[in-house]
Amino acid sequence: MRSRNYTPSVTMAPYIARHYIFSVDAPDSFELTEHLLSETAFIRVLLLGDWAAELVPGEWSVAGPMVFFGPNSRPLRVRVRGGFRVVGIAICPAAWSAFFDDPADLYADRMLPLGELWGERSDALYRAIAAVERDDAEGDAAIVAAIEAHVSALIAARGNIAAKVPMQHFELIARNDSTALIRDVADRLGMTERQLERNCRACFGMSPKALLRRSRFLDMATALRGISHPDEQELAALRYYDQSHLIREFRHFITMTPGQFVQTATPLLTAGLELRNLRKAENAERQTKARQ
Repeated sequence: MRSRNYTPSVTMAPYIARHYIFSVDAPDSFELTEHLLSETAFIRVLLLGDWAAELVPGEWSVAGPMVFFGPNSRPLRVRVRGGFRVVGIAICPAAWSAFFDDPADLYADRMLPLGELWGERSDALYRAIAAVERDDAEGDAAIVAAIEAHVSALIAARGNIAAKVPMQHFELIARNDSTALIRDVADRLGMTERQLERNCRACFGMSPKALLRRSRFLDMATALRGISHPDEQELAALRYYDQSHLIREFRHFITMTPGQFVQTATPLLTAGLELRNLRKAENAERQTKARQ
């Protein structure tokens, strides 16, 4: 499995959280079933492969080559058969209104054809990426450039709606301080708890409490995977009230016990955890530079 990710350009950074490209060379008999737990809404461009998601228990659904996934409040079970190649665009929650008319909570845990939201722009984006694939001399850089050109045009056509700065700050808090108290977060952002709730549902698709709960699980999962190496103070903050609490959270977010998670390969989720840890490191580096 090859997983690459790229930071957006300075212009697109308020709107696109990350570009990523996954590819796997595998025989037709290969099948991978796993759970995804995305912190952001994202667009998946399927260039090769058989990819389906279980939105209803026992039923596998597909939505074509251009798919929109809302943010995940619970695990999304996916199935991949044979080799595949996927291009992904992670959307910055604070910039939700720049892309869509309806609030994000209407799309949480949903999957639908991107054409239902973007119309002909969805087809145009697919054609642009497919054209780059046919002439791969420039590789991933050309794919990223094609994506950003189309996303920039969409944002301009919708009036260049700016990202919400308080929600940009909340995203950093959720990623880097998952045990924070809601009242303290609201105070730090200059909001009432009710305002924070309303803005989080509109941009992130769920309540601030649910977001921090998911972030705490992802922090612990990252530590158990050995991707991050929290110090004793950080690990103590992440620990749950007791073992049964920890087990409940892992069953809720990944349908496994912590022990089963440690013993089970999760290449798609692990790639997401690695990317999340990378973004945390980048945040820390920027903060260090700002203090110097």
